[in-house]
Amino acid sequence: MRGVTLDLMRKPIVTCSPEVLGGAPVFAGTRVPVQTLIDYLEGNETIDDFLNGFPTVSREQVLAFLEEAKDRVVAAASENATLQT
Repeated sequence: MRGVTLDLMRKPIVTCSPEVLGGAPVFAGTRVPVQTLIDYLEGNETIDDFLNGFPTVSREQVLAFLEEAKDRVVAAASENATLQT
């Protein structure tokens, strides 16, 4: 099983396993795909709307996922800027 972890807590945020939804990335300990959160946010729904629909996912998991995603996007942008100079 692969996963993205939150460094401070060393608890997985997202896991992937062939036995769970065919290996789609899900919030750790749930069967809720992270894509579902992205779809909610793209549809102008709130985090609270998502959490109400998927009570097995915690607010902390959502915020940790978004923080990790932000960090990766910023790092990739910084790397691309460095390569272009």
